[in-house]
Amino acid sequence: MAPQLRSRAWFGDGGKNGFIARHHLRAMGRGGHNFDGRPVIGICNTFSELTPCNGHLQLIADAVKRGVLQAGGFPLEFPAMSLGEPFLRPTSMLYRNLAAMEIEEQIRANPIDAVVLLTGCDKTTPAALMGAASAGVPALVFTGGPMLNGRFKGRNVGSGTDIWRMTEELRAGTITQEEFTEFESSLNRSAGHCMTMGTASTMACLAEALGMMLPGGSGLPAVDARRGTLAEETGARAVELATSGLTPQRIMTRHAFENAVRVNAAIGGSTNAVVHLLAIAGRLGVPLTLDDFDRLGAELPLLIDLMPSGRFLMEEFAYAGGLPALINDLRDHLHPDTVTVTGRSLLENCEGVEVYDRAVIRPFGDPVLPAGSGTAVLHGNLAPDGAVIKQSAAEPRLLSHTGPALVFDSLDDYLDVAEDPDLDVTADTVLVVRNTGPRGYPGMPEVGNLALPKKLLDAGVRDMVRISDARMSGTAFGTCVLHVAPEAAVGGPLALVRTGDQVCLDVPGRRLDVLVDDAELERRRSGWEAPRPPAERGWTYLYTQHVTQADTGVDLDFLVGSTDSAPPRRAF
Repeated sequence: MAPQLRSRAWFGDGGKNGFIARHHLRAMGRGGHNFDGRPVIGICNTFSELTPCNGHLQLIADAVKRGVLQAGGFPLEFPAMSLGEPFLRPTSMLYRNLAAMEIEEQIRANPIDAVVLLTGCDKTTPAALMGAASAGVPALVFTGGPMLNGRFKGRNVGSGTDIWRMTEELRAGTITQEEFTEFESSLNRSAGHCMTMGTASTMACLAEALGMMLPGGSGLPAVDARRGTLAEETGARAVELATSGLTPQRIMTRHAFENAVRVNAAIGGSTNAVVHLLAIAGRLGVPLTLDDFDRLGAELPLLIDLMPSGRFLMEEFAYAGGLPALINDLRDHLHPDTVTVTGRSLLENCEGVEVYDRAVIRPFGDPVLPAGSGTAVLHGNLAPDGAVIKQSAAEPRLLSHTGPALVFDSLDDYLDVAEDPDLDVTADTVLVVRNTGPRGYPGMPEVGNLALPKKLLDAGVRDMVRISDARMSGTAFGTCVLHVAPEAAVGGPLALVRTGDQVCLDVPGRRLDVLVDDAELERRRSGWEAPRPPAERGWTYLYTQHVTQADTGVDLDFLVGSTDSAPPRRAF
């Protein structure tokens, strides 16, 4: 028996409450046939001109509406807070949980039977998944898709990845300001999110791997006409989901998360996927830990040859068969029993899909990097609760390294001296920048791929060991130890390191240690003082009082755990 539509608690009421709900829609020109018992489909739109990656989602929303109407549903679009990487300060991550909370409450408080979540830029996809997971109403994700490849001087260039590279070359004086400006105007050639395997592309792929997106939705370029067709199909499927009882809780199970973690390893996904998947799982009460990423990810090689770990971009990935082709290759390594928004399993969705370009989607016998080369989880006296490093983006020789620490208490302190030609730093130095974590910054910004000191750039050095409690962009590269937990601002051991201490990074052994004995660390702890809170009011105050650490997803502690989708009490 099909579940009762939630919207009938609003529109099916024959008295005052129903009158109020119906007649206000009539004021918008919506006839009574729209609320005669057909499913109401919410279209949650993170469009904003302040989020260029999502600037085309109005066109996508129109296509979703067409699909809803063709399938006999009633579409109602609503806005949600849009989190744009290019503009938001101090970091968009500070607002991911706020956006998730808004999406959850809008879904729960309104007459919605199913919802299509339109996302794109990095934090909008995990925020939407978190909100939908908590609201408990049937939901699908549809991302805006990646940009077309950047083109500069006859070659492909990738958003983020080549920005970091070209910026360092400009600082080193190997390119001119005129060349840098030409590159700036050549990189982003269309609507869409970053076309590298950065966080936006990673989370789109993982939304599909989790079962929350129709097959193929993660890879098609934003301007590909087939994306509009798939948006229509998504709207139509939302109508079917409304009476299916197939909620995010039923789709995003432990096995679905294990599949997503394995897919993340095979695509060379962003380290940011770790905090986002942990947060989504936390909303559902699914047991997922930091160490699962190392254990499960180590089973698979890197198979997708995309920047920043490889050569190609999302456009080539889509034309090579996209995520469905990769999943078909991975079928012996994935759980076959996970249900998706199609009503079929992930493997059934992808059965028979071919790989069209083996240079992009590599076979197991010829991977980009062998198994165990992806995101590694480190523990040790510097990271009791864990830290992560993206091995595929690091200089291999630095994965086992011991050197003297050069320590800075803030990002600004480091940037103030980064250009100093007399800075006491060598290629063996371990650069440590702390108080950049969830509470310390606040918001855990993407600064972990710290710009190298100009002294080293001038000497031809292009990588060094860098350690922080921050994150880094999924488009970035370098030997960067990230997400150190607990963070320095709450008294984690990173707060106790001093310049000159020997720091040992042992990625094969999964260790991160400062070579200082326990007694000395305890002596230093006795003199440590917590930094002053970054805010005394508003969202930032609430965030810093309740945010969890990186090893548990950087969610707010009072939002963890599952809820239900029961309509709230009547308003009148």
